[in-house]
This record gives sequence, C-alpha cells and structure tokens, in this order.
Amino acid sequence: MSTTTRPRPARRPAAVFVAGLLTLTAAACGTSGPGSSGKAGDATMWALQTGDQPVLAGAIKEWNEQHPDARIKVNFFSSDAYKPKIRTAVGAKQAPTLIYSWGGGVLKSYVDAGAVADLSGYQKKYPRLFERYLPSTLKNNQFGGKTYALPFNKVNPVFLYYNKSVFADAGVQPPKTWDDLLKLVPVIKKKGIAPLALGGQSKWPSLMYLEYLVDRIGGSDVFQRVLDGKPGAWSDPAVIKATTMIQQLVKAGGFADSFASTPSDSGSELALMYTGKAAMVLQLSSQYQMMKETAPDFINSGELGWVPFPTVEGGTGDPRYLVGTPANSFAVSSDATDAQRNTVMDFLADKVLDKEYSKSMIDSGGVPPTVGVGDSLKDSDDKDFLGFTYNLVQKAPTFQLSWDQSLSPGLADTLLSNLERVFLLQMTPSQFSAAMDKTL
Repeated sequence: MSTTTRPRPARRPAAVFVAGLLTLTAAACGTSGPGSSGKAGDATMWALQTGDQPVLAGAIKEWNEQHPDARIKVNFFSSDAYKPKIRTAVGAKQAPTLIYSWGGGVLKSYVDAGAVADLSGYQKKYPRLFERYLPSTLKNNQFGGKTYALPFNKVNPVFLYYNKSVFADAGVQPPKTWDDLLKLVPVIKKKGIAPLALGGQSKWPSLMYLEYLVDRIGGSDVFQRVLDGKPGAWSDPAVIKATTMIQQLVKAGGFADSFASTPSDSGSELALMYTGKAAMVLQLSSQYQMMKETAPDFINSGELGWVPFPTVEGGTGDPRYLVGTPANSFAVSSDATDAQRNTVMDFLADKVLDKEYSKSMIDSGGVPPTVGVGDSLKDSDDKDFLGFTYNLVQKAPTFQLSWDQSLSPGLADTLLSNLERVFLLQMTPSQFSAAMDKTL
C-alpha cells in the first residue's frame, strides 16, 4: 500500500497554497536532483499529495523565509505517479535531496544500491530528533543497526470506515467478524447500495484485504516466511484461505460494480462511501484528513464511523495486529553535497514534528509518530477519531508495513498484478500461490 503516506483527492486550498510555495522557491534548486541547486545549501524534496501536504508545505515555507541561503524546493506527486518517477530518478542518480519513503523493501533496495545516506552519525548532533519517535515508526527505516530514513508524518493504520446513515437505514451494525461482513452484503445490496467501495484500479488498496486476512488466519509468521524467502511460503494454508475468502466476497457482490476501474488517487472510493453509494471502505487513517477537506459536511455531521478490521473465527492471528504505514519518512540522497545534507537535517531537526508542526498535524486529523502526544489529541475537535487511531497503534503488538513496501519493488509489482487477477476472478487461489512461489 503505498503507504502510505498514500494518495489523496485534489484539494483546492492545499493546491493553491503549494502553488504559491513553489513560486516562492523558484530560485532554489531544480526538480531534477540534488546537484541542480542555485546556492550551495539549496536542496530539493519530493513528497506525496496527502493530508499532510499543507502541514509539510507550511513548514517548508517558514524554513525558506528564515534561511534564504539554504532553501528547499518541494514538488508534490500523486502516489501512482511518484513510484515510477522516484525509481527512475534514483537509478539515474537524479534523486532529490530528500526522498519520500515508505521504508521497508523499497528503502532497502536504495540502501543496497548505495543511493541513500546512513543517518546514524547524526544522532549525536540531533539527539532529540532521534529520541522523539515511537519505536515502531523507526523500525522500518533501519537495516543492519543503521538508520536510513526519519519519519515526518502521521501514523497510518488501516481500518474500516462506514457510513452510519446507510447502516441505520439498513438496520445493521458494523461488522466485528468476517462472517458478520458476509452477512451484511445481501442486506445492504437490497438497498441498492454497494457494501464496499474499492479503488481497484490503483491495485494497492486491494492488498489490504490480503494482508489482514492472512494474519487473522495464520498469524504474522506467515508473511515473515515470505520475507525470509522460504520456499513455498506463498502456498501456506493461510494465504490460500485468505484469497479464497476474498473471492467469496467478490462473488457475493461485496464490492461496487466499478471497483476494477475505480482509482484511489482521485478519491473516488471515498466519495462512494460518504455520498451513500457504498456502505464501507477499507482504507488508511490518512483518508480522514482527506475527507475533512473534500467532505467537511459529512465529517461534521457525525455520520462517519470506523471500526477495526474484522476478526476471523478459528484464526490464530492477534486481532490487535495492524497493517498500513507506521509513518512515512525522508531518506537523504547519497549524491547530496555536505551543504545540502546540512540543510535538510537542520530542517528535519528544527521544523519537522516540533510543537507547532505536530499541532498542525493533529488539527488536520492526523496522529504524530512521536511519544507523549496522547494528551494533545484530547483537545482536538477530532478527538474521537484520533483517540481511536492512537489506541490502535499503542495496543498493536505488530504494525506491519504494507507488503508492497516491505518487499522489493519488482516483487511488489508481481504481487499486486497477481492479486488483481484474484479479485477479477481470473486466477484461482492455488494459481496465485503457485505464481508467487516462483518469485522466492
């Protein structure tokens, strides 16, 4: 899941703000990489169009005003556009100074290629920078005892959003178990409403179902065997049962008819839910921030509900387990000059996740990946949602980075392509497992 964090629908206020920011930084370094700066300390940044975009853009604007000789030029991309662009840039040694990262396998591929800098040596210079993070948010950025990226935005677990009005009209309650979910399908469909919205065209939203079901059924060791490259790991009974359950849901009409052609970047799947055309959507917590901007009336009405992913009867996995993005991070290009590295490290230490930055994130509907923020969430207008998210993360024994980011880029692409065929009923569960086993 490109976690991520992940794509967002277009938002006019943020777009105007960022357009102004880019104009202000036009004299700074170009967009092609760290070597194209105008002044020695000027640096570049690529990031995603997420709910945190205004928060990050505001911090950069303030930094640039205070540091005219060490400005940061930022470009924001949709998730689907960013992934191939950054891979190409890294391979051509034209990466920006600060590289937006999900951590995990993709970051590891950059580490192995020598494309990103080891940041461990900065711990003595910026002790508070390293000490403020929740341990789980740093884990996916560390390899061989070294740190290669630092979190800068919210924790981003996946759970079910639902439209309370749709549920009330159908006389049903949100699902606690997978069987509950299946029983809801025909009841909601009778109302002419899709039970679940899904941005299937973007592929990564479909992966969240597989991630949760495999763990609910067989526990976290199943995917760990995949990460370890164990032969036959994809043929584990938990994987086959999970894909079988997915196809059962598809055949029952659990998803909107247009799920295969619905993009996630445009926010279409969210719109189906908050306009009452779909009852539920499985998505990242970051989607709340998006809806605060795209559907404020729906948020303010109190009609949005949220629950953890359902449990599976007879499963051995811990129901407190989470998938998603512990937090997105910034890696520093190894091709950056010393002056550029100093600029971005000073920026991360001084402006990112400081008190004002964290408050802005909380105000936008996000939970910072830092220790001791629980009390701050209680003062927010979104305290119910933020408290729910924070409690999920605090209680989770495992917060698994989305599989498409945990695996290498090539293997992730194969996984998403094969899983798409499972959802389209073009590949059986056994065929899926056999195809994936060939990648080990």
